Amino acid sequence: MGAKFKTILFEKVLFAIIIYFIFSKTNTTKALDTSCASQPDLTIIPIYGKCSPFKPTPGPWPDTIINMASKDPARLDYLASLVARKKPVSSAPIASGQAFNIGGYVVRARLGTPGQLMFMVFDTSTDEARVPCTGCTSCPSTYSPFSPTASATYGGSITCSATKCYQARGAQTCPGGPGASSACTFNQSYGGAMVSATLVQDSISLARETISNYAFGCVNSVSGGSIPSQGLLGLGRGPLSFISQSLPLYKGVFSYCLPSFRSYYFSGSLKLGRSGQPRRIQTTPLLRNPRRPSLYYVNLTGVSVGRVRVPVPREFLVFNQYTGSGTIIDSGTVITRFVQPVYNAIRDEFRRQVKGPFSSLGAFDTCFQKTYEKLAPIIKLHFEGMDLKLPYENSLIHSSSGSLACLAMAAAPNNVNSVLNVIANLQQQNLRILFDIVNNKVGIARELCN
Repeated sequence: MGAKFKTILFEKVLFAIIIYFIFSKTNTTKALDTSCASQPDLTIIPIYGKCSPFKPTPGPWPDTIINMASKDPARLDYLASLVARKKPVSSAPIASGQAFNIGGYVVRARLGTPGQLMFMVFDTSTDEARVPCTGCTSCPSTYSPFSPTASATYGGSITCSATKCYQARGAQTCPGGPGASSACTFNQSYGGAMVSATLVQDSISLARETISNYAFGCVNSVSGGSIPSQGLLGLGRGPLSFISQSLPLYKGVFSYCLPSFRSYYFSGSLKLGRSGQPRRIQTTPLLRNPRRPSLYYVNLTGVSVGRVRVPVPREFLVFNQYTGSGTIIDSGTVITRFVQPVYNAIRDEFRRQVKGPFSSLGAFDTCFQKTYEKLAPIIKLHFEGMDLKLPYENSLIHSSSGSLACLAMAAAPNNVNSVLNVIANLQQQNLRILFDIVNNKVGIARELCN
């Protein structure tokens, strides 16, 4: 028994040394502890959670949320600028600021064969996936980029005359004209940065299944700002999104549960396909906007504060494909934003019931002493065929000291694009959000995933 015990002990020590060597080489799990390493692949965490590979922000988490939410206005400008073009553009599209929040969530994906582990920020309002590749100029150097030469299934670049190239936002025209065999390249603005990428293909795995010939952007250079260290996974509705490219396998169905920003581990989950989805879930129709095909529009019909249905003129809620107005569900915006007249009506009724006095804190203009929190009314969002009652954790946020509670919503930027209402990730936490792009419906059910 003694010899057997020594043999087992030796094998375990050797295994631990090998694992340490592998992860120290890949440099993708520096910040993860053993409990994080044992988490399933298809899990979702806040980008600054304990299991996130990204450097955490020092200080209390409410301050972090306030900082993250400060970038929401640029994010909303970007969402409003997503207009589809009938033909490929010859230069990068003009946008007032594409801001992918550091307040997003990450999911673990494996690209290529053998799979290269990437912690990718997922975004329901973007289609094209993008990852920094070896040789990229000014790409983040904290974590290992994707190496095409290390993959046995790397399919090379897609030609500029291919249909998939026409579908990429910001695709450049073929140097040799239609039918040319040059590589497809595209430029996109990205949180103050300009990203240049080549559209390539390789396998990708999020769970047990592997999607072959998955088209994504291999980032060649970044200028004017920074991008997520290991890329972005697009879960939008457009033809190059992961959902569209995996349509034969997952039938256009996926759902996610976002844990609170305070949750440290990979406790959230991304479920793909019809299997394992909630059997009983209230749904609302999913609306399609051909001019903004990436976005998940729903029909918000009203908002209640406590027992009061807030009076809001219909034109500020109605869906209009030409102006882009209406309401979307988005994973990248931090706090829910309403167009100014809608937000003002909600805020004023909330203040009337809580009384006050009120103060401001960052993006939040309705903060009050925590002792008045028991007076805070429940906020209910009314959708076509479905009502969503927001728990206090989804409608209120507390200051670092805990002395203040704030209404965790704000007005959309007051500019030409301020026509879009956005149901953001803070209001989605600990809910199962189900998307079915084939049957055109969105479902929401309560689920604790912290």
